[in-house]
Amino acid sequence: MTNIPETTAITTNLRDGWLQIVFNMPESRNALSDKMVADIKAVLNAVRDDRSVRGISFRGNGGVFCAGGDLKGFRSIHEKGVEAKGEAESLSKSAGEFFAMIADMPQITIALVEGAAMAGGFGVACCCDIITSTTNAKYALTETRIGITPAQIAPYILARLGAITGKRMMLLGSRFDGKTAHELGLVDYTVDTPDALTTIEDKIKSETFACAPNAVAVTKEIIRQVQSGLPTDEFIKVAANAFANGLTSNEGREGIASFLEKRHPKWAE
Repeated sequence: MTNIPETTAITTNLRDGWLQIVFNMPESRNALSDKMVADIKAVLNAVRDDRSVRGISFRGNGGVFCAGGDLKGFRSIHEKGVEAKGEAESLSKSAGEFFAMIADMPQITIALVEGAAMAGGFGVACCCDIITSTTNAKYALTETRIGITPAQIAPYILARLGAITGKRMMLLGSRFDGKTAHELGLVDYTVDTPDALTTIEDKIKSETFACAPNAVAVTKEIIRQVQSGLPTDEFIKVAANAFANGLTSNEGREGIASFLEKRHPKWAE
């Protein structure tokens, strides 16, 4: 069993193979402070290679998912002006590594969105595999409206929304609710109440536990290779290797045997 690091800006619950991460700074609308980012990265690093952890949920305490970057934390850099450009670049690179870590986790990841998912919080949701939202949740990429850019989250926004819709949202900072987010294809499931988010989470958990954990991890890597624009001949080699490894692995042998023997595979028992 993985030891989960102690944290202060988030709370965690690892139970029956599922990790729940709750952003726990409601006084700042769960803004992505340095401490929160560090806490999340420490926890994700701890479980990344643990295949007994089958999935990860992200949620916000206090009725808010995440209000985005910590603007108060940006203030000291802002006040220094151009002299702080290097510091600002370092901050942005760190944020990019954070979003990439979420997007690259081998486990199934779910964002459970209620309240606001703004700017970087919007980005966190887009880094997850599945987004479930209340219909009255609020979304916006507000960066251009305060003179900055949604830089490090751009790949995840465009992957989720597509080039046309994603570009419009990134440029205009338009605000919309969970119902519209579902219509746009940003959100996979919508519910009317925060409590109902847990119902959808349980449904996704059930489906996740029917799938082989290493096969999920490899499939996520295959998806990343497709999205990276790997040349076709190179992708064919990568995909063939992944398929062969899976078919000849313990998981693959167990999966085929369970199908032929008309029983559940061991990971789904």
